[in-house]
Amino acid sequence: MFPTPVTLVLCGPSGSGKSTLIKKLMEEYTDIFGFSISHTSREPRVGEKNGVEYNFSTKEDMRQLREDQELIEMSEYSGNLYGTSKKSIKKVTDTGRICLLDVDIKGVESLKASDINCKFVFIRPPSLEILEERLRKRGTEDEADIQSRLDNVREEIEYGDHEENFDKIIVNDDLNSAYQNLKS
Repeated sequence: MFPTPVTLVLCGPSGSGKSTLIKKLMEEYTDIFGFSISHTSREPRVGEKNGVEYNFSTKEDMRQLREDQELIEMSEYSGNLYGTSKKSIKKVTDTGRICLLDVDIKGVESLKASDINCKFVFIRPPSLEILEERLRKRGTEDEADIQSRLDNVREEIEYGDHEENFDKIIVNDDLNSAYQNLKS
């Protein structure tokens, strides 16, 4: 169902730079990469549009998609569900482009158990202090959300530091260097 092209999976803590790196790949290589739009049950943020940043769904709809095996991976964060549908990946790969995914460590495990041909890259922040600074500068989460994200970081970094879990580990201490490393 999912032959080549390969799906490139980026994983890392919130604030590690995954979205920025994906955006740079998409801008430089528009004919090579396509982004799979994830589903979420959270409310759209100001300026977000359904089908652009996320496919906004209800929790019930997402649970039904998972039960119907339409979601390859699904996880809960801060009371909201996030997931990747087979349909969204196929939509990209049917165009002949490499599908880019942004998932958490549970998503990595689910994708490894699937029939999708993936390459896995862990984007690691240089330190917890820098990660916290990045999260605060974004201004998209309140203090409770920032603390919740930081609580998960240690587990994510520990998982990401195991080389057997990923094809490549990139420390994002400089965006341009991290981007060049991702492309190599």
